[in-house]
This record gives sequence, structure tokens and C-alpha cells, in this order.
Amino acid sequence: MNSQEMINEINILKREKRAIILAHNYQRPEVQDVADFVGDSLELSRKAANTDADLIVFCGVHFMAESAKIFSPDKKVLLPVYDAGCPMADMIDVEQLRSLKKDHPNVPVVCYVNSSAEVKAESDICCTSANALKVVQSIDSDKVLFVPDQNLGSYVAKQIPEKEIICWEGFCITHKRVRANDLDMVRERRGKVKILVHPECCPEVVEKADFVGSTSQIIKYVNNSEEKEFVIGTEVGVLHSLKNQNPDKEFYLLSPALTCVNMKKTKLEDVYRALKDEMYEIKVEKEIISAAKNSLERMLRIS
Repeated sequence: MNSQEMINEINILKREKRAIILAHNYQRPEVQDVADFVGDSLELSRKAANTDADLIVFCGVHFMAESAKIFSPDKKVLLPVYDAGCPMADMIDVEQLRSLKKDHPNVPVVCYVNSSAEVKAESDICCTSANALKVVQSIDSDKVLFVPDQNLGSYVAKQIPEKEIICWEGFCITHKRVRANDLDMVRERRGKVKILVHPECCPEVVEKADFVGSTSQIIKYVNNSEEKEFVIGTEVGVLHSLKNQNPDKEFYLLSPALTCVNMKKTKLEDVYRALKDEMYEIKVEKEIISAAKNSLERMLRIS
């Protein structure tokens, strides 16, 4: 079966099974192209919850599919590749978080959405890379525990010096590969071209960038800008969306290291197989769904 035949079969199966396909911005181009919605993980989960689909195929990593299940507990959620995980999400588990809370009693926990359902359930409130600053500002406490991404936590802390933000030492292995001298070399070659980076990058990279934002914020910045060239400092998959939405603009990847192996595990044939055989269903315990959803909904009320 060639690619076009597979795409045709995927579209037939979607109709037959009342299914919807979600693809994160970091997925392979051909996977993004076959999806009904492409975007950030939380944005996709909320969109899926508002559809009448019975089946959700989430082309991303495990915690994203879990979030979709949290928002759509009555829908069947599939992850096309069972071992597509997130190393950062795996850097903290619920027992480690409970231990951290014991060391800092009565300090509220802000949990980045790049985390397991169990960690979300044990936290007070969730955040995304787009709203982390607003969420932390909203908390009526001079101390905050921030898990699991120390780089995003550090980025927020610098903007709210009046709060003490205690960061867990987790990180995105992909964004951490970018170094400050990558920006120096790009500026030598590209001159005044704007450099846009994700706050999961290290502080020394963030400090040298022209714009810092989530994947969706980077896309919005480019869409609204009159500039014609940009250097992008986040996972390479986002270039596909940027080029589709801005065919008259040029994009350069800040570093060739910006490729997430886990995000690239999902291929077109995996999407087809997931739909056809309904493989790798994501299940979350009802108690965890309820507690994790509370943390997510507190965030949504603020943002």
C-alpha cells in the first residue's frame, strides 16, 4: 500500500469509526497532514473533547494521550506507538512529588502539562509553556514548587523575583541540546534575523533570543510579523506548520539537534494500524482523572 492509498484508507476508517486524529506540532509532516487538528498538546485535547467523535487517535507522546483521556473520559483514546514517551515527564513520578511536598509543607505545586496524569493529580494547578507566568502569578503564596521543567520554572522565576520558585531538576532533552554559542553562530551568519526560542531551552539560550514563547506563541508571532525570515529554536516539526501558514517566509532551524526522537516515532502506517486495529488504548483510573482534571480546570479558569 503506497502513501496515498494509506491516506485514503485512513479517511475511510475515520468515517466508519467516528474517529478524530490529533497531531502535535512536532510530528512528522505526513502525520500532521492526515490529522484533523494540529497544535499544542493541551489545545488538541480540548478540541477533541468538544467534538462528537467516539475515537481519538493522538499522534504525540504518552502524557498527551493521557490528557486527551482526562478531558474525554468517555471516548476511546489511542496512542499509535505504545513507547512514544517523554523523558522529561518521566523525570518525576508521584512518589517523588509527594516527597518534595513533605520537604516543603503547604507550598502549592504548579505542574507543567508535560507530566503524567498521576503527577497532575497530585498537584494544585497545571500550566502550559504559554500560561506558566500567569498561573504562577495567580497563586497567593510567596513560595511555589514547580515541576518538572527547571528551565521553564527558571524562565518564570526571573520575571517574578518577588516569589521563590523551587524547581524540580527535570528538563527536555531535546531543547537542552541547544547552546548559547548556537545563537552566536546564527547571528554571525544571519545578521538581524529574529531568533525565536521555546522556554524549555536553557536560561543562557533564552536570554539571547529575540522572542521566547510556546510553540503556538511562536507560530502566532511569525503569522503576525512583517519580517520574512526567522530562526526557530524549538523542535523541527513545527517548521512544517510555519511553512504551510507562511509560504512567503523563510525559516531556519537554530540547531540540528532540535529533533525529538519520541515525536518522530509515529509514522503514517502507525496511524493506519491504530485506526484499523484500535491498538494501544490509553486508560487512566477514574480517581486520577478526577484529580488531574481539577488541576487542569483551575489553570483554565485563570488563563
